[in-house]
Amino acid sequence: MFVVLAVIVGFVAGFLVANKLNRSEMDSLRGVAARSNPSNSNSASPGGDDESLSNDEIRAKIAEADANPTNLTYQKNLGISLYRYGAMKSSPEIVAESKRILERAASIDPKDFDVLVALGNAYFDIGFFKKDTASFATARETYQKALAVKPGDADVQTDMGISYFVQEPPEYEKAVSQLKAVVAANPKHDRALQFLVQTYVKQGNLAEADKTLAKMIEINPTNPAITELRKTISDAKNGQK
Repeated sequence: MFVVLAVIVGFVAGFLVANKLNRSEMDSLRGVAARSNPSNSNSASPGGDDESLSNDEIRAKIAEADANPTNLTYQKNLGISLYRYGAMKSSPEIVAESKRILERAASIDPKDFDVLVALGNAYFDIGFFKKDTASFATARETYQKALAVKPGDADVQTDMGISYFVQEPPEYEKAVSQLKAVVAANPKHDRALQFLVQTYVKQGNLAEADKTLAKMIEINPTNPAITELRKTISDAKNGQK
């Protein structure tokens, strides 16, 4: 999930999260490429990074998905795994390919929650990388479809709120409204609280930022974001950006 905005490392969808793939997902991504071209079975990155795939391996997986466009299971599994890999590698090109495959999966089953969330995340990341407000809007539309399948999912709702925070130009009021709704229903949701603090600071509402940070500390005093959030509030009070 790629460092951005300092304190939000590891707490937002996609490139901002850069979660590592688990072993089974990496094996799945390698599988077809190895069968299609055994000579490439060990052709990862030049440095031998066990979490890297060659371009040939990735193209082989994508080609198989394109050759089997009605196979929902394949489209879904590859789309989600490829998205996560693209996020881990901070690659907008790979994420764009995952988006295309996930869109195909969603056309087969428009109510698959996992597909919709991954597709929303892909649009989110593309919006972030390209500074494209329209992609953020499409991400939110996709998240709404996911929420229609699984109402009240706090993580999806939080990502919707964060999308307003990180887009250009940001819409802080909408971010606050969305994140407050998450916290109202899930008072211990660390990530929503964290971005609520960030958004209050951006608005100059430092009193609410302090109160929200105090709630974070009460809920999880070991949260690694607390130190940086304190500094962010302190800098704002001292007139620093």
